[in-house]
Amino acid sequence: MASLFKKKTVDDVIKEQNRELRGTQRAIIRDRAALEKQEKQLELEIKKMAKIGNKEACKVLAKQLVHLRKQKTRTFATMQAVNKKMDPQKTLQTMQNFQKENMKMEMTEEMINDTLDDIFDGSDDEEESQDIVNQVLDEIGIEISGKMAKAPSAARSLPSASTSKATISDEEIERQLKALGVD
Repeated sequence: MASLFKKKTVDDVIKEQNRELRGTQRAIIRDRAALEKQEKQLELEIKKMAKIGNKEACKVLAKQLVHLRKQKTRTFATMQAVNKKMDPQKTLQTMQNFQKENMKMEMTEEMINDTLDDIFDGSDDEEESQDIVNQVLDEIGIEISGKMAKAPSAARSLPSASTSKATISDEEIERQLKALGVD
């Protein structure tokens, strides 16, 4: 099942095409052998009919022999045309060039992705996100930086309201909550 989703490589495509080409060549060779066999049989039949003196049968068999030889010639011509168009060296060179260009493209794509990742994952993002968090907290009246150390703990006593530097009235907190949309 995994092979259905596997991307074919250039080598796999070349192997598959070579396999198909060899199969086609074998089929053509079998057809040629069958045509040659039929040609010999027709020649024997013509000789046999000539010995008995049956000229009409000889004419019919001779016509069949001519058609068979034309078919054989067309098969050879077709094979030669295919061989000219499918020059193995040119095909191999084309496939190698394709593979080389494909690798260049993959490397370029990887470099671009790495560069984009570096751009988007820069340290500026962390600083910017911290600034946004601080801004939101400042809007609702909570200061985090530097005040956490002064925050009371369970072991410490609570500072009195008069000693606190920043006192925020209930009205101010309600106003900020309404500005944020919290009722």
